Amino acid sequence: MSKNIVAQKQILRLLDANLNRAKEALRVIEDIARFILDDKSLTYRIKDIRHGITEAAKSSGIYKKNASIAARSVKTDVGKTDIISEVKRNDYSDIFFANFQRAKESTRCLEEFFKLYDIKAAKFLKKLRYKLYTIEKAAAKKISH
Repeated sequence: MSKNIVAQKQILRLLDANLNRAKEALRVIEDIARFILDDKSLTYRIKDIRHGITEAAKSSGIYKKNASIAARSVKTDVGKTDIISEVKRNDYSDIFFANFQRAKESTRCLEEFFKLYDIKAAKFLKKLRYKLYTIEKAAAKKISH
């Protein structure tokens, strides 16, 4: 296997992990907005971002023939162990903001690596990341009350 093919597979693995991480985090945020905060607007704004990330991945072609899933390697992932700060939560606001952080970080990583596949999708992901910053600020006011 050539060095380039190995690198491509590793990049697809990274993209797969960050797509999953971002969308999972957004789903947690969305469910808190929906079921705990009863905030329809926040729920749909988060849902739109989650769907936007999926669309960016589809348009870039990395979902083609399940390439990113084929590159997945849960068994050999060196970073899958829990970190103490990730398992300790005091209340739903801790969960909410930890998942906002996870979504922002993953979206940034996606933005950077999508530049290798589709610059238009990378720019779109940047816009989604900035929307997350704005939504997080608005949500922080709602949760602190």
